[in-house]
Amino acid sequence: MERNYAIDFIKFFAIFAVVVIHTFPLDSQIGLFILDNLSRFAVPFFFAASGYLFGIKIVNTSESVVYFKKYVIKIVKIYVCWLIFYTIYDVLVIYLSDSNVNQKLMKYFDEFTMLNLLYYGKGTSGYQLWFLTSLIWSIIIVFIFFRLKKINVLFTLCFISNLIGLFGQSYSIFYKIPLSTRDAIFFGLFYTTLGFCFAFHSQFMKPLKINKNIYLYLFFVFSVLQVMEGYILEKILSGSHGEYFLSTIFLTVFLFSFALNNKQLGKGLFLTKIGSNALGIYIIHVFFIKIIDLGLNILELKNITENLVWTQLYTLFIFVISYVAYSFLQYLKQAFRG
Repeated sequence: MERNYAIDFIKFFAIFAVVVIHTFPLDSQIGLFILDNLSRFAVPFFFAASGYLFGIKIVNTSESVVYFKKYVIKIVKIYVCWLIFYTIYDVLVIYLSDSNVNQKLMKYFDEFTMLNLLYYGKGTSGYQLWFLTSLIWSIIIVFIFFRLKKINVLFTLCFISNLIGLFGQSYSIFYKIPLSTRDAIFFGLFYTTLGFCFAFHSQFMKPLKINKNIYLYLFFVFSVLQVMEGYILEKILSGSHGEYFLSTIFLTVFLFSFALNNKQLGKGLFLTKIGSNALGIYIIHVFFIKIIDLGLNILELKNITENLVWTQLYTLFIFVISYVAYSFLQYLKQAFRG
């Protein structure tokens, strides 16, 4: 199977966008608001890429069940390991606080419900781990419908659920859903299924033969529309801050189609190598954010985060140290195996 370098190349920009979302302050400055909204393509692209790569592995093989089990077990192991990691970190921080330790621990572990741990991926300071639980459930559901030969039905259902999920986000100004919709059913499942459909359906296997400049133009147009949609809903109509929008669907479709039409894009580039490690950066970068924030609080330098130059250097540092740390962990893993 021909390797698609473009997916990893785009993953580089997607994972950098995630770091931007988590390090840049959310305030009334229009520039930061635009940057935040532009970065919202990242997680949908990650879900779509996961669904696509999973799809091309199982669509035309008799060993689909075996690969499915391996894939899910792999993601579950990653989730459990990092859940334990962030739990240990959180407990250590509580013990070092030197005040009301037992009360804080009881309150902390009250969040360790089955729903939070097994579905929402919540409960620890590793808030980004929700992606892993959403991906696990999304892959399980996709595989079930694949085996039942009902992928078209699933696509329709999860498209509807994604639209409904908007009302738990920025569209809550019109009608508010009393549920968290940053999860598998309302968010992750649709984009994972979308990626799977690119691998499964013949009409997606041969993307529309559009000039790559047109793809980029469409991506730009829908990126602008996503910013406008977010601005109108949040700033003009005073809605909630959204993590995905109606325009995000079109943006993701055209960006992913571009990747499938330009498979050699980024081949041999260091950026593509970094992009191939996007999941590791995604998982570990929040730890370094927490460490630095903890240090700033201890040194009473929290005000420095309002400085734009600091924010830019901070974002770049978090990105670089996360990649270096994850690469080192992978090196140690290989060394122990050897």
